[in-house]
Amino acid sequence: MAFDAKKIFPIDKKPSVAVGVGIPFAAPAVFTSTYTTQQAIKNNLINFFLTGTGQRYLNPTFGAGLQVYIFEQLNNNTDAALEQDIQSIISEFFPSVIVENLTITGNPDTNQITVALKYSIKDTGTIDSLQISFN
Repeated sequence: MAFDAKKIFPIDKKPSVAVGVGIPFAAPAVFTSTYTTQQAIKNNLINFFLTGTGQRYLNPTFGAGLQVYIFEQLNNNTDAALEQDIQSIISEFFPSVIVENLTITGNPDTNQITVALKYSIKDTGTIDSLQISFN
């Protein structure tokens, strides 16, 4: 009988060892720690979407740069181009993430962009989703 083997990241085998930093920074200390690779990747994606291109020191190409689109003319062509740009940038900066579904909707009346991302993590079969709105 065949079955899909699920790979576990070695760092996830130690539940008391933090893997990354949680977002938002609202802990009583400086920040909240994440203890699984799935949580770390999700928080890294949130950080990626909230970072404007050129904001990260010594890594100016990092970031989705969605803030610049808030006051642009939003239409179906803009959404499709932005979707394609984000998919290529995610594949560059997050090689372990496979984009299952990416939907970008813009509301020109309220200058709001909503990004809905469904993704899986390579070799683990873990599927997660993320939704961020920019006003």
